[in-house]
Amino acid sequence: MNVGELAKERGFLGLWDEELCCHELEEEPLLDALEEPIAEGGVLLEHHVTDFFPERFFDIVFVLRTSNALLHDRLKQRKYNQVKLQSNLDCEIFQTILDEARECYPEEKVHQLISDTEEQMEQNVGRIKAWIVQWKSDNGID
Repeated sequence: MNVGELAKERGFLGLWDEELCCHELEEEPLLDALEEPIAEGGVLLEHHVTDFFPERFFDIVFVLRTSNALLHDRLKQRKYNQVKLQSNLDCEIFQTILDEARECYPEEKVHQLISDTEEQMEQNVGRIKAWIVQWKSDNGID
């Protein structure tokens, strides 16, 4: 489940940030909308910020990392403005998302995955799929 898309679909977008060219999220109604599907289990959430999600939402957290040069090129291709591009690069340089995840969730739940090459990305997908298979087995889900 892509959290940003869900926020757009359900109208959980807050004020527009001119500098970063994106909306803030209305976190409370977003979290309320996620309660039921999360409680049912088997949900994979995709988002770049973890610090407002309650710990009970996650059995595991994967933080994807990449080199600054690759990230720069990827964000340039997405036509990010200079402020947003630099903000994202700073977050990667200072491992902000990884540190936030480690502060919010138990150490054993947080896993860093490097995604510089196609091979690494494929290995990461394999690793996540293997974790999902094991989770289903552990929870009696076919």
